[in-house]
Amino acid sequence: MALALIQTLYILLNVAWWIIIIQAILSWLIAFNVINTSNDIIRSIWIALDRLTEPLYRPIRRIMPDLGALDLSPMVVLLIIIILQGPGMTALATLLLR
Repeated sequence: MALALIQTLYILLNVAWWIIIIQAILSWLIAFNVINTSNDIIRSIWIALDRLTEPLYRPIRRIMPDLGALDLSPMVVLLIIIILQGPGMTALATLLLR
């Protein structure tokens, strides 16, 4: 049971990592006008990704100073995910498998 919980958590963290990466790439493509948000599909994808990631970014944005157009909250969330997947998973596995 504990192993299934750890594997599920690892998969969820991996999915969150990919969603953040895709959103970052999409935001760059929109910012450099490679793709346009007037396209309904692009706008729908952008809104869905924003709704998925905003709850992750909001606490980080409250803590970090405002740097204007530069938003470092995705990078901070990615670092947290990497830490949780590495040492965090090891500590959780050790705790749950005792």
